[in-house]
Amino acid sequence: MNKAVFICAPLGGNVKENLEKVRHYAEYALKCGDTPIVPHYFAEILDDNDPEQRKIGISSSKSLIWKCDECWVFGDVLTEGMKIELQFIKPLNVKVRYFTDGNGGTIREKNKKS
Repeated sequence: MNKAVFICAPLGGNVKENLEKVRHYAEYALKCGDTPIVPHYFAEILDDNDPEQRKIGISSSKSLIWKCDECWVFGDVLTEGMKIELQFIKPLNVKVRYFTDGNGGTIREKNKKS
């Protein structure tokens, strides 16, 4: 069944590079048969370096979480924004799954037996 999955991944720092990565994560979700919900695209409109605009982006991403069946966390480092999203998700009983990029951009679920 097609699920709505919230993509939780780094944005700040190298925004351009992280937007490329999140495109890869969204493509992975689509290929898994699910619908990616990607708050990173707010960075195309808002300036992540402006505290007020960042606050708007984080607030908007939280509103998307309510519509999701699962949260997929990508990467090996949790940024402050990701921590905020995961704290918000905790009481909502949304299933959280963790993924990492392997060699060559291969995505693998962490702690899942193959």
